[in-house]
Amino acid sequence: MRVKTEIKRIVIVGGGTAGWLTACVLAAELDLINSDFSITLVESSDINPIGVGEGTWPTMRGTLKKIGISENEFISTCDASFKQGSQFINWQGQTATNPVYAQDSYIHPFTLPQDFQNINLAPHWQEYSEQVNFADAVSSQSVLSKLGKAPKLITTPEYSFISNYGYHLDAGKFSGLLKKQAKDKLNVNHIIDNVIAVNNDKNADISDIETEKNGKIAGDLFVDCTGFASLLIGKHYNIDFISKQHQLFNNTAIAIQAPYNDPNDDIASCTLSTAQSNGWIWDIGLQSRRGVGHVFSSEHTSAEKAEQQLRQYLTATLGLKKAEELTSRTIKFNPGHRKKFWHNNCLAIGMSAGFIEPLEASALALIEQSAMFLAEQFPKNRSTMKIIAKRYNQTTSQHWTQIIEFLKLHYVLSKRTDSQYWFDNVATESIPESLIENLELWQHQYPYHADQVARNPLFPAASYQYVMFGMGFKSSSITKRNNKIIQQKAQQLFKENIQRTQQQAAVLTSNRELLNKVKKFGFAKI
Repeated sequence: MRVKTEIKRIVIVGGGTAGWLTACVLAAELDLINSDFSITLVESSDINPIGVGEGTWPTMRGTLKKIGISENEFISTCDASFKQGSQFINWQGQTATNPVYAQDSYIHPFTLPQDFQNINLAPHWQEYSEQVNFADAVSSQSVLSKLGKAPKLITTPEYSFISNYGYHLDAGKFSGLLKKQAKDKLNVNHIIDNVIAVNNDKNADISDIETEKNGKIAGDLFVDCTGFASLLIGKHYNIDFISKQHQLFNNTAIAIQAPYNDPNDDIASCTLSTAQSNGWIWDIGLQSRRGVGHVFSSEHTSAEKAEQQLRQYLTATLGLKKAEELTSRTIKFNPGHRKKFWHNNCLAIGMSAGFIEPLEASALALIEQSAMFLAEQFPKNRSTMKIIAKRYNQTTSQHWTQIIEFLKLHYVLSKRTDSQYWFDNVATESIPESLIENLELWQHQYPYHADQVARNPLFPAASYQYVMFGMGFKSSSITKRNNKIIQQKAQQLFKENIQRTQQQAAVLTSNRELLNKVKKFGFAKI
């Protein structure tokens, strides 16, 4: 039986966004300044962070507030802009028969459908589906995003909103801000050094890491934030990696930082995700530049062809000469995750735990979720760690399962036939069994709360609705709703959404205009 050693010394190996965000969340929760806990972050000066994950979910607002960073400072320091969802372009792959989807574009907004907790508007919208798309009918955010509207006013306090939002950000600058906050305000120790060995105690727990210049650094709990290297959970403990490339084919990304033609160009309200013959292109608008990249399957096309498509995409806005001059960076990855995420006294957060394509910007959200779980369920001693580790593994495994299923949904519903890539994506053997079952069920009923088997799912049923109906999915058996009270409630909510959309569109400014005001005046602090 293990000794009930108290857990006081936390060692985080690896910096970047994963390491520094984890350090900040833990330090804020454990109150290092007024307690006997210690957090030491060790990172190598020889390793440059990957720097992907420029899109966040709305949860990031609460995280930043929790760790004591003002929204004004964050926006100015990280070249950040507002993200209100994701816009999917050319994913249907055919001329839509429904006129409201004729442009083959739809938005997955961050705002839930009106009164989603109490009523499922999907069956009531179906009869109007030829007149208005689902997202526009149930939420104001889709329309506002297409109009390029900001999610709030300059008079709206920090982290508050009119329309729910996350951020687009510069990953390198964000990591730097987190580092500054952790060291200057949250009492986190920082050591720049290379790890040359990892040592275990008699129970196979990590006792310390050895470094080139600082010798041994001991700890009670070790967090692996070493990215693809997975130094602790992968190389030291040899925890199996479960590849998901048979389900999500994309394994390479080519990224380019693209300038605006004019410093006052509009900033898109959503991440733009434009389908290509063998993958898709992301387009993220920051204040000073765009982050653009092509993620694709190297089994279906070459890097040269993928980069050519990316530069063709950029030519439309930048012109041929400028598009050809921009420097690109290639990132190769094996889509998948570890079989376990917490083993003995070591847990993995970030890319050391797993990585898949950034289709719904889940990378930073998973880091947040993992860091929050550790902070809120922090083990008091070694005896309770085993219980908490088991829960962490179960929760994180559920998160990965749902992310993979939800991302695959985008591909399964596509009717593109321009390459073998899209045919392979709808092959039954590439589709998770849970998704096959749900799609069969949803032929006869609409996604709603009961479909969410996992506790606290990352993607609510509303997200499935936005994607499914955005892709033109229809139930083959439409059940007529005879409850007049519910019908009247639905009609009232549709009307209220139209009014709310018109009111918000009249007062909200563009993203660029609001960000310029933030630079000049700042939001009121709560």
